[in-house]
Amino acid sequence: MIRINQLKLKTDHTAQDLKRKAANVLGVQAQDIQKMRILRQSVDARKKPDIFYSYTLDVAVKGEEKVLRRARGKQQFSKAEDAVYRFPEAGVKVLRHRPVIVGMGPAGLFCGYYLARHGYRPILLERGKCVEKRQKDVEAFWRTGRLDPSSNVQFGEGGAGTFSDGKLNTLVKDRDGRNREILELFVKFGAKESICYEAKPHIGTDVLCDIVRRMRQEILALGGEVRFESQVTKIRTKSGKIVGVVINDREELECGQLVLAIGHSARDTFSMLYENKVPMEAKAFAVGLRVEHPQTMINESQYGRKDPGELGAACYKVTAKASNGRSVYSFCMCPGGYVVNASSEQGKTAVNGMSYSGREGTNANSAVIVSVTPEDFGGGHPLAGVEFQRLLEQRAYEIGGGKIPVQRYITFRNAVEETAKAGTYFHAEQPEGTDPLPDSEIMPQCKGEYIWADLSGILPRECSQAFIEGMESFGRQIKGFDRADAILSGVESRTSSPVRISRDETMQSQIRGLYPCGEGAGYAGGITSAAMDGLKAAEAIAKEFAPYSDT
Repeated sequence: MIRINQLKLKTDHTAQDLKRKAANVLGVQAQDIQKMRILRQSVDARKKPDIFYSYTLDVAVKGEEKVLRRARGKQQFSKAEDAVYRFPEAGVKVLRHRPVIVGMGPAGLFCGYYLARHGYRPILLERGKCVEKRQKDVEAFWRTGRLDPSSNVQFGEGGAGTFSDGKLNTLVKDRDGRNREILELFVKFGAKESICYEAKPHIGTDVLCDIVRRMRQEILALGGEVRFESQVTKIRTKSGKIVGVVINDREELECGQLVLAIGHSARDTFSMLYENKVPMEAKAFAVGLRVEHPQTMINESQYGRKDPGELGAACYKVTAKASNGRSVYSFCMCPGGYVVNASSEQGKTAVNGMSYSGREGTNANSAVIVSVTPEDFGGGHPLAGVEFQRLLEQRAYEIGGGKIPVQRYITFRNAVEETAKAGTYFHAEQPEGTDPLPDSEIMPQCKGEYIWADLSGILPRECSQAFIEGMESFGRQIKGFDRADAILSGVESRTSSPVRISRDETMQSQIRGLYPCGEGAGYAGGITSAAMDGLKAAEAIAKEFAPYSDT
């Protein structure tokens, strides 16, 4: 096949238009094209409001070699070469026990699925509930404020990404075809086919919940076992090797291969692993606040028109460097989305962003976050970053009384600037629970109750100052980003794991048979990268061991 790069068409084109354009640039007739596959579709908005799709296509044509010779030297054309994913050939060692996977986020689900598909009959342990029950618990929390610490936005089947925008883009290089393999598997279980070629693919919370349920059903059909409300409270080791786990402080389960796909919020599990001398270290991450703008403002900035039409709600990505050297950037941008109460511990408030598949909400939101390092955590302990997160979340809980605390950007900025002048903490001039700009066109769009409050004392002062510098810089990149009535909410503290659990090139910890993977272990940063890392853990087990047999 011939690969064509940077083929552009207006966004309202038809499939036939695309075929004719491909034939034209190749210098052949449309009927000479035997097969055509879209590899990538991105938006070119450099001449807005005239918007184009830019394609990378693989095309099969009659007389392919002749066409390629004619196109020799032109950068737009090349011979198509794909990285085709192949699960490794099975090893020869005998498994004495079924592999155990802790956690059913993307890393655990994909690890479990591929092990099940190849005959390893894994046992998946999830501390939370199945996604159907979890959805009800999350909705009840948003409605009543009563938190279930084991079934919430962070914990339960599907992991934290289930209640997000379902973004599937990743910066991980795909030399072995894992990314494509995972996207195609999402399609198999119910995602739209376009996620395989869109530059910024997303699924949406509503669709993702169904996909997670179907994956679990397939794992069961393939001989795997799934156990909910089963928290691993202790690991058993002998002579530096995993020999078993304790579930819910009472049940022992023997195993020799234990995959840790625990997610970035499994703080009690991090503590348990530390007490069991699993090597780990604190790692850098980022903290900040959610920022909401009218979606029409973002559409106009990105597309030159308020109504995005067939393009769908516009997204953005912005970055800056503050004068104190900290990076400031947008994270988990949710077009047409909601700010959600994503708390998982009593007395702590954390927020996240979420979109449904249609992205039809009034507001756009993203986290604007500031980099923090172990030097900010106040100690060299491996779990110092966890305590740093907890401190910020406790402050957010206290000022909001358990509700999502929200504030206008202008009021936040004034309070931070006054603090800098006075050298002490300054409370914004805002009567408790009231909106200082009640006539604004933008109001909070939240899942969970919110309350107007003063956010200026949540983040460390240097982070708040960097946040403001970032907002002002982003206002020069996107007109209105730093508008006075933009809505802030806090605190965004769960951007990535505060811990990295050490592993070697075999994917194993110093404790042999222990495979840390995914976002919680510090090796991924989103749904797709976590799924890819879980797949790598499955590969590592398969390379060494033959499929499980109980005979």
